[in-house]
Amino acid sequence: MSLPWTPVYPIVTERLVLRPHTPADLGDLRQFHSDPDVVRYIPWPVRSEEETRVALQARVAQGRVDADGQWLVLAIELAETGQVIGEVLLKCASAEKGEGELGYALNAAFHRRGYAFEAAHRMLSLGFAEFGLGRITATLDARNAASAGLLEKLGMTLDSVARDQPFKGELVDELTYAIDAKDFS
Repeated sequence: MSLPWTPVYPIVTERLVLRPHTPADLGDLRQFHSDPDVVRYIPWPVRSEEETRVALQARVAQGRVDADGQWLVLAIELAETGQVIGEVLLKCASAEKGEGELGYALNAAFHRRGYAFEAAHRMLSLGFAEFGLGRITATLDARNAASAGLLEKLGMTLDSVARDQPFKGELVDELTYAIDAKDFS
């Protein structure tokens, strides 16, 4: 696998456009970055408008990956309306080993419609087919049953369990799901 990752934008799926964030995304991001139910299982806290603005400034530059440890962070935009309804992420965990890590967050108003699956599936495809990754993982709080279900629907399988991991002031069990390129369809 070689760096940098420089996708050709926009990345279009049946109903979505995946693209780097722009400053104009602030209002849409604020809707889910400030929702306690959305961020409950995500590493960031409930964000104010100013905190969302700061987070967005960092995301604007995350449309390419140049080194291990960096995240490709893309806005999930509804093709029909142009509204940003979430984010999908792919981390270069190790270029040498060909390993990546998947992440996503979606505005609660758009849950249970297949949008997270559609965006995450396209990101897995990008990681395997275009970036040459051999394995992609996703780590989540064991209490997040909806996310575990999504990962299983994507073809990922439970790889490991880490007990009593510190997360937002609590000790939680952390699940890691994984899929190898040869098993992805």
